[in-house]
Amino acid sequence: MDERYFRKITTIGIILALIVLSFFLLKPILLSIVAGFLLAFIFSPLHNLFLKIIKSKGISAAIICILLLTIILLPIWFFTPTIIDESIKIYRAAQQLDLVTPLKNIFPSLFASEEFSQEVGSMLHSFIVNITNSLMNYLSTIILEFPSIAAQFLVVFFSFYYALKDRESLINYIKGLLPFSKEVEKKLFDSTKKITSSVLYGQVLIGLVQGIILGIGFFLFGVSNPFILTVVSMFLCALPMVGPIFMGIPVAIFLLIGGNSISAFGILIFTAISSFSDNFTRPFFISRSAKLHNGLILIGTIGGFILFGVLGFVLGPLILAYLVIIIETYRNKNIPSVLIQDK
Repeated sequence: MDERYFRKITTIGIILALIVLSFFLLKPILLSIVAGFLLAFIFSPLHNLFLKIIKSKGISAAIICILLLTIILLPIWFFTPTIIDESIKIYRAAQQLDLVTPLKNIFPSLFASEEFSQEVGSMLHSFIVNITNSLMNYLSTIILEFPSIAAQFLVVFFSFYYALKDRESLINYIKGLLPFSKEVEKKLFDSTKKITSSVLYGQVLIGLVQGIILGIGFFLFGVSNPFILTVVSMFLCALPMVGPIFMGIPVAIFLLIGGNSISAFGILIFTAISSFSDNFTRPFFISRSAKLHNGLILIGTIGGFILFGVLGFVLGPLILAYLVIIIETYRNKNIPSVLIQDK
């Protein structure tokens, strides 16, 4: 065997082995690294603003990390006991919840049969109990795995700091690895930046704002367990084609059945405000970007959640969007407006 050929094969083998080992080494913390990079993208405008004043990338990134850590830790410190208490209350209430009687009052003819009523009641009770059991198991897992979660948070903020501080170097390094021409490379990065802005700012942050607005209504009108409902609302509002009505209307109906018509009307008003707030908050977060088709976002969100967990709400749509961008850039054609369009 030729010595030069043998060296080339050996080098390729060593590189492949190191890549595989590195993957398994980083696999437990890979999502935390990605989360840090996504946070760096979100806070890069603030980092640029601080740079104009401080003139130091390291100090600017450190200040933003401290601010973000404070924003995260303070609510966790103050609200965790309340959320745990509300979760226990919801769990206990679910065990004794009677949904058949209100349904009989609303649909008397449909629930005329006692056997049918018991069957529906059993199905609804099992469904609600399973959901509340999953919630309690999730909270228990968080408490039991706190050291592991703390380590993941450390990786997130480590990645966040260096992605902010060395952003330009990282981008140049990634560009150096791509096999595209400069023109295609520029088109690829521009499209990727627009799509990432659309998902992170237009979908996630605006969804969080909508959920918080609806949560304010829960607090003002004395809805039971408002913290849990607000957290669930923020998740629902971040989903495409879902929004505040999927939380606000059921809560309003529940209040109306319980005889709290004023509170129900107030929640409906806040649901409407939350839904229409998109028209005012979107221009604030996004000046011009590419917009993903809602179907693509929904499929990516569901698939991402199943594969990656909570972070999949963001990663799923981004992965599908990046695939479309790369395919169309490689074909050197415009991105189809049916999937991704400039706005």
